[in-house]
Amino acid sequence: MSLNLDEKKAVVAEVSKQIENAQSIILAEYRGVDVGNMTSLRVKARNSGVYLKVLKNKLVKRAIEDTPFSSLSEDMVGPLVFGISDDPVAAAKVLNDFAKENDLFVIKSGAMPNERLDADAIKALASLPSREELLAKLLGTMQAPIATFVRTLNEVPTKFVRGLAAVRDQKPA
Repeated sequence: MSLNLDEKKAVVAEVSKQIENAQSIILAEYRGVDVGNMTSLRVKARNSGVYLKVLKNKLVKRAIEDTPFSSLSEDMVGPLVFGISDDPVAAAKVLNDFAKENDLFVIKSGAMPNERLDADAIKALASLPSREELLAKLLGTMQAPIATFVRTLNEVPTKFVRGLAAVRDQKPA
């Protein structure tokens, strides 16, 4: 079913809004993937904060004109699903994991601001830890010296109390 002009403008506006905050865009060909698998992909994408849509290539080309992602225009051929994310790793992780499970789903290309990525670069990007994982590791690293210091300070009174208990136990009743 064809879209009228107002609907096309609305789609371009929606995609443009998503691209404003985007840190990565991934393009994948979904030809031959059944509806059930695509639905599960959409659920995974939604849970990861990835904007995932099947859109007309011409409308997306208009939306990415004069943006840092304009280099993707030449790759927009055929039936594509677009994964747009404000976390640079999230879209690559979701689509790469899905591509591992489904042979018919092929990642074509992607981009980060002012940098075009091929399929191998997207696989490498997907292997990086997510933002949450990196923050957890940073917090653990920052917390370790403080926890060690607190345990060390706690040992002084603990040893004193153990020493007093040992003296008490040695004295005859």
